[in-house]
Amino acid sequence: MIYSWTRPTVAIDIPPGSASATPVALKPLPQLIFASRWLQVPLYLGLIVAQIAYVFLFLKELYGLVRHVMTFDEQNIMLIVLGLIDVVMISNLLVMVIVGGYETFVSRLRLNRHPDNPEWLSHVDSGVLKVKLAMSIVGISSISLLRSFVEARSLGMPGSQITANGVMWQTIIHSIFILSAIGITFVDRLSSAPKPGVEHHGG
Repeated sequence: MIYSWTRPTVAIDIPPGSASATPVALKPLPQLIFASRWLQVPLYLGLIVAQIAYVFLFLKELYGLVRHVMTFDEQNIMLIVLGLIDVVMISNLLVMVIVGGYETFVSRLRLNRHPDNPEWLSHVDSGVLKVKLAMSIVGISSISLLRSFVEARSLGMPGSQITANGVMWQTIIHSIFILSAIGITFVDRLSSAPKPGVEHHGG
């Protein structure tokens, strides 16, 4: 009696970015839905225009500081410097949204071999981007709150631009931002944590 033995077929997963992966032709409707991601390109271009506006704002504030540096007191200089830092942090947030959002939701930028490739871009996804944005918003809120605390010396004086009620609400909103950032980070950790009973094979 003769037994025939055939080798079992093993399915091998090919990474999406590998050279041996063959592209799959999409049906018209899935192709249209997937191509709709390019509608976000004008949004990112608009954010680049906003970035240019912040550059002009930074130069304007810096020019005012240099021009009146001999007449401003320490408090005024500190307020202008904090304003400059605030503009820089918002600009950093714009860069993070433009580069990270385009890389995540539109198309690959293919910056792997570029010498200026941001380190955080290599492992960014929608969850990491949310956490970084939340932390950036907390940082911007911290600078704004610090400016209010510096200006708090003029509370009750004629011409004061802030009030005690305004500082209180800024503190409350800043605390909410911190709690939101902690919540987003916690949810991201839970969603990315390995599930019990599921083995992860490296390779």
